[in-house]
Amino acid sequence: MEQQLLKQVLREYDEKRNKAIFEANMRKNELLKSNSKLAEIESKLSSISIQSAKEILKADNKNSTAILNNLKKQTSALLKEKNTILKELSSEKDLLNPQFECSLCKDSGYINSSMCNCLKQKIFDIAYNKSNIGNLSKENFSNFNMKLFSDKPDRSKFNSDISPRANMQILKERAEYFVNNFDNPEEKNLIFTGDTGIGKTFLTNCIANEILKQGKVVLYQTAPVMFDYLIDEKFGKSTSNLFQNVLEADLLIIDDLGTEKITNQINDLKFEELFTIINTRLLNQNHKVTKTIISTNLNVKELFEIYTDRIGSRLAGHYDFLRFFGDDIRFKKTKKEM
Repeated sequence: MEQQLLKQVLREYDEKRNKAIFEANMRKNELLKSNSKLAEIESKLSSISIQSAKEILKADNKNSTAILNNLKKQTSALLKEKNTILKELSSEKDLLNPQFECSLCKDSGYINSSMCNCLKQKIFDIAYNKSNIGNLSKENFSNFNMKLFSDKPDRSKFNSDISPRANMQILKERAEYFVNNFDNPEEKNLIFTGDTGIGKTFLTNCIANEILKQGKVVLYQTAPVMFDYLIDEKFGKSTSNLFQNVLEADLLIIDDLGTEKITNQINDLKFEELFTIINTRLLNQNHKVTKTIISTNLNVKELFEIYTDRIGSRLAGHYDFLRFFGDDIRFKKTKKEM
Protein backbone atom coordinates (compact mmCIF):
# COMPACT_ATOMS: atom_id res chain seq x y z
CA MET A 1 0.00 0.00 0.00
CA GLU A 2 2.71 2.48 1.04
CA GLN A 3 4.94 1.57 -1.93
CA GLN A 4 2.05 2.10 -4.32
CA LEU A 5 1.30 5.43 -2.65
CA LEU A 6 4.96 6.44 -2.90
CA LYS A 7 5.04 5.65 -6.62
CA GLN A 8 1.85 7.64 -7.16
CA VAL A 9 3.18 10.66 -5.28
CA LEU A 10 6.56 10.52 -7.04
CA ARG A 11 4.76 10.61 -10.39
CA GLU A 12 3.02 13.77 -9.21
CA TYR A 13 6.38 15.18 -8.15
CA ASP A 14 7.87 14.43 -11.58
CA GLU A 15 4.96 16.22 -13.22
CA LYS A 16 5.21 19.38 -11.13
CA ARG A 17 9.03 19.41 -11.40
CA ASN A 18 8.86 19.11 -15.20
CA LYS A 19 6.16 21.78 -15.28
CA ALA A 20 8.32 24.18 -13.26
CA ILE A 21 11.31 23.59 -15.56
CA PHE A 22 9.16 23.97 -18.68
CA GLU A 23 7.67 27.25 -17.44
CA ALA A 24 11.15 28.56 -16.57
CA ASN A 25 12.34 27.77 -20.09
CA MET A 26 9.31 29.52 -21.53
CA ARG A 27 10.05 32.64 -19.47
CA LYS A 28 13.66 32.45 -20.54
CA ASN A 29 12.77 32.18 -24.23
CA GLU A 30 10.40 35.12 -23.99
CA LEU A 31 13.07 37.27 -22.39
CA LEU A 32 15.67 36.24 -24.94
CA LYS A 33 13.30 37.20 -27.74
CA SER A 34 12.58 40.59 -26.22
CA ASN A 35 16.13 41.48 -25.18
CA SER A 36 19.00 41.05 -27.63
CA LYS A 37 21.67 41.83 -25.04
CA LEU A 38 20.41 39.05 -22.78
CA ALA A 39 20.38 36.65 -25.72
CA GLU A 40 23.97 37.61 -26.49
CA ILE A 41 25.06 36.90 -22.91
CA GLU A 42 23.35 33.50 -22.94
CA SER A 43 25.11 32.67 -26.18
CA LYS A 44 28.49 33.71 -24.76
CA LEU A 45 27.96 31.65 -21.58
CA SER A 46 27.23 28.60 -23.67
CA SER A 47 30.08 29.06 -26.12
CA ILE A 48 32.81 29.74 -23.54
CA SER A 49 31.74 26.66 -21.56
CA ILE A 50 31.95 24.46 -24.64
CA GLN A 51 35.25 25.98 -25.72
CA SER A 52 36.74 25.59 -22.22
CA ALA A 53 35.67 21.95 -22.09
CA LYS A 54 37.44 21.27 -25.42
CA GLU A 55 40.62 22.99 -24.21
CA ILE A 56 40.64 21.08 -20.89
CA LEU A 57 40.52 17.77 -22.77
CA LYS A 58 43.72 18.72 -24.61
CA ALA A 59 45.54 20.37 -21.69
CA ASP A 60 47.62 18.99 -18.82
CA ASN A 61 46.66 19.45 -15.14
CA LYS A 62 48.47 22.78 -14.77
CA ASN A 63 46.89 24.32 -17.86
CA SER A 64 43.50 22.84 -16.92
CA THR A 65 43.52 24.84 -13.69
CA ALA A 66 44.30 28.04 -15.58
CA ILE A 67 41.51 27.33 -18.07
CA LEU A 68 39.01 26.72 -15.26
CA ASN A 69 40.02 29.93 -13.50
CA ASN A 70 39.61 31.90 -16.72
CA LEU A 71 36.22 30.26 -17.32
CA LYS A 72 35.12 31.18 -13.80
CA LYS A 73 36.26 34.77 -14.30
CA GLN A 74 34.46 35.18 -17.64
CA THR A 75 31.33 33.44 -16.39
CA SER A 76 31.18 35.57 -13.25
CA ALA A 77 31.37 38.78 -15.27
CA LEU A 78 28.68 37.65 -17.70
CA LEU A 79 26.35 36.48 -14.89
CA LYS A 80 26.75 39.81 -13.12
CA GLU A 81 25.78 41.63 -16.32
CA LYS A 82 22.90 39.22 -16.84
CA ASN A 83 21.52 39.77 -13.32
CA THR A 84 21.69 43.53 -13.80
CA ILE A 85 19.53 43.23 -16.92
CA LEU A 86 17.09 40.89 -15.17
CA LYS A 87 16.66 43.32 -12.30
CA GLU A 88 15.71 45.98 -14.79
CA LEU A 89 13.27 43.65 -16.55
CA SER A 90 11.62 42.10 -13.56
CA SER A 91 11.39 42.36 -9.79
CA GLU A 92 11.63 38.55 -9.54
CA LYS A 93 15.16 37.65 -8.51
CA ASP A 94 14.99 34.09 -9.87
CA LEU A 95 12.94 34.85 -12.93
CA LEU A 96 14.75 32.36 -15.16
CA ASN A 97 15.01 29.64 -12.53
CA PRO A 98 12.29 26.99 -12.09
CA GLN A 99 9.84 27.97 -9.35
CA PHE A 100 9.82 24.73 -7.38
CA GLU A 101 7.33 24.26 -4.55
CA CYS A 102 10.12 22.88 -2.36
CA SER A 103 13.41 24.72 -2.59
CA LEU A 104 15.22 21.98 -0.66
CA CYS A 105 14.61 18.99 -2.92
CA LYS A 106 13.59 21.01 -6.01
CA ASP A 107 10.41 18.92 -6.24
CA SER A 108 12.34 15.69 -6.65
CA GLY A 109 11.19 14.36 -3.28
CA TYR A 110 14.73 13.50 -2.18
CA ILE A 111 17.79 15.30 -0.86
CA ASN A 112 20.71 13.09 -1.87
CA SER A 113 19.32 9.66 -0.94
CA SER A 114 17.11 10.82 1.95
CA MET A 115 13.40 11.48 1.59
CA CYS A 116 12.61 15.18 1.85
CA ASN A 117 10.17 16.30 4.54
CA CYS A 118 7.83 17.64 1.87
CA LEU A 119 7.46 14.15 0.39
CA LYS A 120 6.97 12.58 3.82
CA GLN A 121 4.29 15.13 4.60
CA LYS A 122 2.55 14.52 1.28
CA ILE A 123 2.38 10.80 1.99
CA PHE A 124 1.18 11.39 5.56
CA ASP A 125 -1.50 13.77 4.34
CA ILE A 126 -2.87 11.17 1.94
CA ALA A 127 -2.46 8.09 4.13
CA TYR A 128 -3.28 9.46 7.57
CA ASN A 129 -4.07 13.16 7.84
CA LYS A 130 -6.70 13.69 5.16
CA SER A 131 -9.68 12.70 7.31
CA ASN A 132 -8.31 14.29 10.48
CA ILE A 133 -6.78 17.69 9.81
CA GLY A 134 -9.32 20.37 9.03
CA ASN A 135 -9.02 23.30 6.67
CA LEU A 136 -5.60 24.69 7.60
CA SER A 137 -6.07 27.68 5.30
CA LYS A 138 -8.82 28.85 7.67
CA GLU A 139 -7.87 27.26 10.97
CA ASN A 140 -4.79 29.25 11.90
CA PHE A 141 -3.70 31.84 14.45
CA SER A 142 -4.51 34.78 12.17
CA ASN A 143 -8.15 33.65 12.00
CA PHE A 144 -8.50 33.05 15.73
CA ASN A 145 -11.74 34.71 16.86
CA MET A 146 -11.76 35.30 20.62
CA LYS A 147 -15.28 36.72 20.43
CA LEU A 148 -16.63 33.21 20.00
CA PHE A 149 -15.78 32.56 23.64
CA SER A 150 -17.80 34.05 26.49
CA ASP A 151 -16.17 36.85 28.47
CA LYS A 152 -18.33 36.09 31.53
CA PRO A 153 -16.83 33.96 34.34
CA ASP A 154 -19.10 31.25 35.71
CA ARG A 155 -17.51 29.24 38.52
CA SER A 156 -20.54 27.02 39.06
CA LYS A 157 -20.58 26.04 35.39
CA PHE A 158 -16.91 25.94 34.44
CA ASN A 159 -15.18 25.50 37.81
CA SER A 160 -12.98 28.51 37.16
CA ASP A 161 -12.81 32.13 38.27
CA ILE A 162 -11.83 33.35 34.80
CA SER A 163 -14.00 33.51 31.70
CA PRO A 164 -13.74 31.05 28.78
CA ARG A 165 -12.36 33.92 26.68
CA ALA A 166 -9.63 34.75 29.19
CA ASN A 167 -8.78 31.06 29.46
CA MET A 168 -8.60 30.69 25.68
CA GLN A 169 -6.26 33.68 25.47
CA ILE A 170 -3.94 31.91 27.92
CA LEU A 171 -4.15 28.68 25.91
CA LYS A 172 -3.48 30.50 22.64
CA GLU A 173 -0.38 32.17 24.07
CA ARG A 174 0.83 28.81 25.40
CA ALA A 175 0.31 27.27 21.96
CA GLU A 176 2.28 30.07 20.29
CA TYR A 177 5.09 29.58 22.80
CA PHE A 178 5.08 25.86 21.97
CA VAL A 179 5.46 26.65 18.26
CA ASN A 180 8.22 29.21 18.79
CA ASN A 181 10.18 26.85 21.04
CA PHE A 182 9.48 23.64 19.17
CA ASP A 183 13.16 22.77 18.66
CA ASN A 184 13.97 23.16 22.34
CA PRO A 185 14.32 19.62 23.77
CA GLU A 186 13.33 20.96 27.20
CA GLU A 187 10.01 22.33 25.91
CA LYS A 188 7.15 20.15 27.18
CA ASN A 189 4.56 18.37 25.08
CA LEU A 190 0.88 19.30 25.36
CA ILE A 191 -2.33 17.61 26.44
CA PHE A 192 -5.60 19.33 25.56
CA THR A 193 -8.46 18.31 27.86
CA GLY A 194 -12.10 19.35 27.72
CA ASP A 195 -15.46 18.70 26.13
CA THR A 196 -16.07 18.69 22.38
CA GLY A 197 -16.76 21.92 20.53
CA ILE A 198 -14.76 24.27 22.73
CA GLY A 199 -11.69 24.90 20.58
CA LYS A 200 -9.30 21.95 21.05
CA THR A 201 -9.27 20.94 17.39
CA PHE A 202 -9.02 24.51 16.14
CA LEU A 203 -6.02 25.29 18.35
CA THR A 204 -4.42 21.98 17.37
CA ASN A 205 -4.76 22.89 13.71
CA CYS A 206 -3.30 26.35 14.39
CA ILE A 207 -0.19 24.68 15.80
CA ALA A 208 -0.01 22.13 12.98
CA ASN A 209 -0.22 24.95 10.45
CA GLU A 210 2.76 26.77 11.94
CA ILE A 211 4.87 23.62 12.31
CA LEU A 212 4.23 22.75 8.66
CA LYS A 213 5.43 26.23 7.70
CA GLN A 214 8.72 25.39 9.42
CA GLY A 215 9.17 22.53 6.97
CA LYS A 216 8.58 19.88 9.60
CA VAL A 217 6.50 16.73 9.32
CA VAL A 218 3.14 16.51 11.08
CA LEU A 219 1.27 13.24 11.57
CA TYR A 220 -2.33 13.60 12.82
CA GLN A 221 -4.23 10.49 13.86
CA THR A 222 -7.21 9.68 16.05
CA ALA A 223 -6.46 7.30 18.90
CA PRO A 224 -9.01 4.61 17.89
CA VAL A 225 -7.75 4.40 14.29
CA MET A 226 -4.10 4.62 15.33
CA PHE A 227 -4.37 1.76 17.82
CA ASP A 228 -6.28 -0.43 15.36
CA TYR A 229 -3.59 0.14 12.72
CA LEU A 230 -0.76 -0.50 15.17
CA ILE A 231 -2.22 -3.75 16.49
CA ASP A 232 -2.91 -4.97 12.94
CA GLU A 233 0.66 -4.09 12.05
CA LYS A 234 1.98 -5.89 15.13
CA PHE A 235 0.23 -9.12 14.12
CA GLY A 236 1.13 -8.85 10.44
CA LYS A 237 -2.35 -7.90 9.27
CA SER A 238 -1.14 -4.57 7.91
CA THR A 239 2.02 -3.26 6.22
CA SER A 240 1.19 0.41 6.67
CA ASN A 241 4.47 1.16 8.52
CA LEU A 242 2.46 3.51 10.74
CA PHE A 243 4.39 2.59 13.88
CA GLN A 244 7.71 3.85 12.54
CA ASN A 245 6.07 6.96 11.14
CA VAL A 246 4.43 7.66 14.51
CA LEU A 247 7.81 7.43 16.22
CA GLU A 248 9.65 9.64 13.72
CA ALA A 249 7.18 12.45 12.87
CA ASP A 250 8.38 15.84 14.08
CA LEU A 251 4.94 16.57 15.51
CA LEU A 252 2.57 13.74 16.38
CA ILE A 253 -1.03 14.70 17.13
CA ILE A 254 -3.11 12.01 18.84
CA ASP A 255 -6.73 13.08 18.81
CA ASP A 256 -9.65 11.69 20.83
CA LEU A 257 -7.55 9.71 23.29
CA GLY A 258 -9.98 7.80 25.49
CA THR A 259 -12.56 7.12 22.78
CA GLU A 260 -10.83 3.91 21.67
CA LYS A 261 -12.50 0.68 22.72
CA ILE A 262 -11.00 -0.65 25.92
CA THR A 263 -11.53 -4.38 26.41
CA ASN A 264 -9.87 -6.88 28.68
CA GLN A 265 -8.46 -8.74 25.70
CA ILE A 266 -6.56 -5.97 23.97
CA ASN A 267 -6.29 -3.03 26.36
CA ASP A 268 -2.85 -4.19 27.57
CA LEU A 269 -1.63 -4.14 23.97
CA LYS A 270 -2.95 -0.63 23.42
CA PHE A 271 -1.46 0.63 26.66
CA GLU A 272 1.89 -0.92 25.74
CA GLU A 273 1.81 0.69 22.29
CA LEU A 274 0.91 4.07 23.78
CA PHE A 275 3.68 3.85 26.36
CA THR A 276 6.24 2.90 23.71
CA ILE A 277 5.18 5.82 21.51
CA ILE A 278 5.27 8.36 24.33
CA ASN A 279 8.51 7.06 25.82
CA THR A 280 10.41 6.71 22.54
CA ARG A 281 9.50 10.22 21.46
CA LEU A 282 10.47 11.64 24.86
CA LEU A 283 13.87 9.94 24.76
CA ASN A 284 14.62 11.39 21.30
CA GLN A 285 15.71 7.94 20.17
CA ASN A 286 15.52 9.14 16.56
CA HIS A 287 18.27 11.65 17.35
CA LYS A 288 16.05 14.66 16.78
CA VAL A 289 13.56 16.70 18.76
CA THR A 290 10.05 15.34 18.42
CA LYS A 291 6.93 16.73 20.06
CA THR A 292 3.49 15.32 20.76
CA ILE A 293 0.06 16.83 21.29
CA ILE A 294 -2.66 14.67 22.82
CA SER A 295 -6.27 15.80 22.70
CA THR A 296 -8.92 14.16 24.88
CA ASN A 297 -12.43 14.69 26.22
CA LEU A 298 -11.31 13.09 29.48
CA ASN A 299 -10.32 15.19 32.45
CA VAL A 300 -7.00 14.67 34.22
CA LYS A 301 -8.47 12.39 36.88
CA GLU A 302 -10.12 10.15 34.28
CA LEU A 303 -6.88 9.91 32.29
CA PHE A 304 -4.97 8.62 35.28
CA GLU A 305 -7.76 6.20 36.20
CA ILE A 306 -7.92 4.62 32.73
CA TYR A 307 -4.27 4.44 31.70
CA THR A 308 -1.39 2.71 33.44
CA ASP A 309 0.85 4.31 36.05
CA ARG A 310 3.79 4.17 33.63
CA ILE A 311 1.86 6.21 31.09
CA GLY A 312 0.57 8.55 33.77
CA SER A 313 4.06 9.25 35.09
CA ARG A 314 5.32 10.15 31.60
CA LEU A 315 2.36 12.44 30.99
CA ALA A 316 2.69 14.13 34.39
CA GLY A 317 6.42 14.71 34.00
CA HIS A 318 6.72 15.71 30.35
CA TYR A 319 3.38 17.22 29.29
CA ASP A 320 1.61 20.46 30.11
CA PHE A 321 -2.11 19.91 30.70
CA LEU A 322 -4.19 22.65 29.07
CA ARG A 323 -7.83 22.67 30.16
CA PHE A 324 -10.44 23.96 27.73
CA PHE A 325 -13.85 25.04 28.98
CA GLY A 326 -16.82 27.03 27.75
CA ASP A 327 -19.97 26.63 25.69
CA ASP A 328 -19.97 24.70 22.43
CA ILE A 329 -18.72 27.29 19.90
CA ARG A 330 -19.93 25.23 16.93
CA PHE A 331 -23.44 26.51 17.54
CA LYS A 332 -22.17 30.09 17.55
CA LYS A 333 -20.31 29.53 14.28
CA THR A 334 -23.39 27.97 12.66
CA LYS A 335 -25.57 30.83 13.84
CA LYS A 336 -23.06 33.37 12.52
CA GLU A 337 -22.85 31.65 9.11
CA MET A 338 -26.67 31.59 8.89
